[in-house]
Amino acid sequence: MASIHLPIRQLVEFLLRTGSIDSRFAGFDRANEGARIHRKLQKAAGEGYQAEVFLSAEREACGIAFTLEGRADGIFTNETGTVTIDEIKTTTVPYEEITEELNPCHWAQGMVYAAIYSSQQGLEALAVRLTYYQVDTDQLLRFTRQFTRQQLEQFLQQLLTQYAPWAQRQLDWDIRRSQSLAALQFPFAEYRPGQRALAGEVYRACRAGKSADRKGGTRVFCQAPTGIGKTMSALFPALKAMGEGCGAKLFYLTARNTTQAAAEDAVARLRAAQPGLALRSVTLTAKEKACLHPDAEGHPACLPEVCPFANGYYDRRKDALAALLDGSGSFSRAALADTARQFSVCPFELGLDLSEWCDVVIGDYNYLFDPVVHLKRFFDAAGDWLFLIDEAHNLPDRARAMYSAQFAKSSLTEAKRALGKGKSSLKTALTKADKVFLAARRACAQAAPRTGAEPAGETEPTQVSLLPAETAPDFALPQPLYARDGTVFLQQLPAALPAALRSVHTPLQDWLEQNPDDPAHAQLLELYFALQDIARAADRYDSHFVTQLTARGSELELHLLCLDPAPFVDASLAAGRSAALFSATLTPPAFYRSVLGCADARAVALPSPFPPENLGLFCLPGISTRYRQREASVPAVADALAALAKGKTGNYLAFFPSYAYLQQVYEAFAARWPDISTLVQQHSLDDAGRAEFLAQFVPRPAKTLLGFAVMGGIFGEGVDLVGDRLIGCAIVGVGLPQVNPRQEMLRRYYEEQSGCGFDYAYRYPGMNKVLQASGRVVRTPQDKGVVLLLDDRFAQPDTARLFPPHWQHIQYLPGTAALETALKGFWDS
Repeated sequence: MASIHLPIRQLVEFLLRTGSIDSRFAGFDRANEGARIHRKLQKAAGEGYQAEVFLSAEREACGIAFTLEGRADGIFTNETGTVTIDEIKTTTVPYEEITEELNPCHWAQGMVYAAIYSSQQGLEALAVRLTYYQVDTDQLLRFTRQFTRQQLEQFLQQLLTQYAPWAQRQLDWDIRRSQSLAALQFPFAEYRPGQRALAGEVYRACRAGKSADRKGGTRVFCQAPTGIGKTMSALFPALKAMGEGCGAKLFYLTARNTTQAAAEDAVARLRAAQPGLALRSVTLTAKEKACLHPDAEGHPACLPEVCPFANGYYDRRKDALAALLDGSGSFSRAALADTARQFSVCPFELGLDLSEWCDVVIGDYNYLFDPVVHLKRFFDAAGDWLFLIDEAHNLPDRARAMYSAQFAKSSLTEAKRALGKGKSSLKTALTKADKVFLAARRACAQAAPRTGAEPAGETEPTQVSLLPAETAPDFALPQPLYARDGTVFLQQLPAALPAALRSVHTPLQDWLEQNPDDPAHAQLLELYFALQDIARAADRYDSHFVTQLTARGSELELHLLCLDPAPFVDASLAAGRSAALFSATLTPPAFYRSVLGCADARAVALPSPFPPENLGLFCLPGISTRYRQREASVPAVADALAALAKGKTGNYLAFFPSYAYLQQVYEAFAARWPDISTLVQQHSLDDAGRAEFLAQFVPRPAKTLLGFAVMGGIFGEGVDLVGDRLIGCAIVGVGLPQVNPRQEMLRRYYEEQSGCGFDYAYRYPGMNKVLQASGRVVRTPQDKGVVLLLDDRFAQPDTARLFPPHWQHIQYLPGTAALETALKGFWDS
């Protein structure tokens, strides 16, 4: 008999949930406190109350064996001697509006637990109690119903019978999928050199999974040269492992939309190579981009009275899901949008619901790693998931940003101003919080007095404080790690600051709930989210963090900076069976294992599959691009770029460490060689601007084009200009991050941790940018191109030791004349 595993809550909510999506403010943090409230009520129940009782049972319906699992909030014997299942729910529904029929899912969940427990314990009768906790008033309201075992069992069977067609649909699909994946063939005639080795590493990691001594799952780091075909080399073996029962679902996680498209293309190629392939894949798109009915400002308005796709969503989602599941199995953003329009459902929520029925889920890193937006339906508990982390060199910085938070004192000032005249508890709370921040700003300014002009681009804010300075209390600033020009860094988080912000939570929440139509609602909601971010970061704050306070004029900025995301990334990856993290640049592996919490992970580096003679690699070590020498270096850099561009007619890119330096060299180059066409990367390009820039790099160009771009930017990685669309690039500088107090805090932290502070904060991230940019040139075995390195540090042992093996033939040249000769020899060959 076919069998299926089914969480009890999933069963009842899928069948019985009705109504609309409604994102109006309803106490987000209170909802998140549900677990805490549960524990409080369970503890108050006293002895004899069994809390969080795990229940599991086997049931059969319509020829399907169901394994049901869940946790009852409480089980106890009531005053009449009847065993009672307690189902606890927190709610913001006004106390007087809470009724027995508030939500049928609540009774259904309790009744299923009761059916299982009565059967296991041989009880002929049982009670189910709904305990509602009204979070605004701290009031309790309880409803109790009596059931016989026969009634409970009959109800459970009705649910399973109702769910059986969906279960049978999934079981049939699982058989088809397993058979398809077992027969899956590599979609190319042969592997590229190195592809088979990469595929083998991923396959073995997926097969190994978890063990008694490796509860976090198997992890492997794979460094594979750009152009080897990493996406297919990772996706194909993971799917083969799934076909053998090793993994229930595959998550392909990326840092950029371009790599999401590469994953979609790889799945499409597998389908084309094997017609009839049973494989469902969905690409999750951010709500802002997926929304079909944004408000006037372009933001999603998820309210039933405003959005027709939110109104009645849960009444129509099963029809939409059925239509999709009976379709092609490829669910892109466009496919979800089409179905959403057809059934009048939200495409974003539809994608999330559909992901539970899909085999491959493609999306951004934040769906796994971000503590706020990760997919709770999958990752709040461990599962048999396979993780493929593409371009994993981006994960350290992305993870640091996810676990950091910031808050500006001016948010308090502006919120009070938005409330207008009159008194309120919220105004009082804002005033008290601003008083603490004012004192902290004064202490910060005193500890780090400004000694000169403001840095370029920074201006004094014009807002004023809520309170005059003389009313501000004393503020004890811990001993700073750094104090200069209005900025201090602290190892400790001053407890007074998060405490002051927490005191605003409740009155702000009450105001938001009571004034949904107030013109200031959107602004105060933003304040609420900022308070939430700080509160979460403060709760996580430990030795992996540092506090930054910056005083400018009347402003005080509070930053809780995560320096080391390793424990948080480790915990996220532990939710799955295995993880393969791959990129062209994971050197040195010890660095990435350390900063990503994968100390025992296997790390492999695959050789380049391309003939070394196809890459001309040259360096002019007579040029220094250090910050203090940049202005003097401009003529020499411009000369070198001209020599590169004149070596052969074609398309070239030059990568710079900053926009300012790029502009300096560009102006000098354009003035001296106006006959060479140029293209300059502009600030903040959107997708259309990026596409327009790349479209200029045409195949078989009639004249030379030299593009100027920023290292580590949108053109430094994820760009695939194959063949003669790009035949050369120049790397100007070693890519070191800008020296600033934050980067120095990172350096200090890792110096204490491993004695490698400069490497971790500067050298390794810099070389990562260099290698990524250089990887834009040779993309296939037939490509031929040039990489020119401009900086004396490329000749120093500490930098040269990070070169990949296929760079061993690098030529260090004395000047531009020698470069011209070398280029002629390379192209003539």
